[in-house]
Amino acid sequence: MYSQSINFDGGILKVEKFFIPSSEAGTQLEIVTAKPQHQGPFPTIIFNHGSTGRGHNKSLYSRTVSPAVLGDYFVERGWMILFPQRRGRGKSGGNYGEGLARDGSGYSCNVEIAIAGFERAVEDVDAVVRHLRERSDVDQSQLVVGGVSRGGILSIAYAGMRPNTFRGAINFNGGWLGKACSSHEFVNPSIFERGASAGIPTLWLHGSYDQYYRIEHCRENFERFLLAGGQGTFIAASAGHALMFKPALWTNPVDQYIAALSKG
Repeated sequence: MYSQSINFDGGILKVEKFFIPSSEAGTQLEIVTAKPQHQGPFPTIIFNHGSTGRGHNKSLYSRTVSPAVLGDYFVERGWMILFPQRRGRGKSGGNYGEGLARDGSGYSCNVEIAIAGFERAVEDVDAVVRHLRERSDVDQSQLVVGGVSRGGILSIAYAGMRPNTFRGAINFNGGWLGKACSSHEFVNPSIFERGASAGIPTLWLHGSYDQYYRIEHCRENFERFLLAGGQGTFIAASAGHALMFKPALWTNPVDQYIAALSKG
């Protein structure tokens, strides 16, 4: 582990970059983390990255994703944030295998391949949680999971698949398959439903003009989640898939959400 000042996808923060073992023997995951300067332990959020668009541009696989807009937001509020890079992404080891078509044409619309890719991502979040359990600077009673796009749906589902781990889950523009795949109408709600049993409040932030997920589809995913027993708040903002980079549209609801979590 080492500390340095890194260009944090558009900003400068003092962060730590290090590697942890993954569930795959001999393979490590890259983690970028930022935390306040004062002494911990800190409330902590794992923030999961999304896909790479259509999945056919392999040069995007090696880009480490650690958005400054999220790092700044949480650190300023006294939180530590971790940006794990799943296998084959960023500088993490292993192959990128989250639902890519066998012919190399990008992400597959095949349901079985897509779900297998999701399950692979779950294994990587398991490795991150194991790491957090060993850290003395983490407030184990104040853990939150969040993410954007594929990372958003992953976070909601993971909270239900690993109950009693997180106090909350935040979803920015979440979905596993986009509207270019007709199978997204089955895959996305079925994955979101896995999170319903978490028994925690969740926050869903969606852009009304998202180029990958129609807002009507996102609302239907949320309703399916609620019908399955989930708890949450859904907010439609005047933005597209880049909602995360427009904090003026989500700072207030996220402020209210994390304040409520702290009181719970």
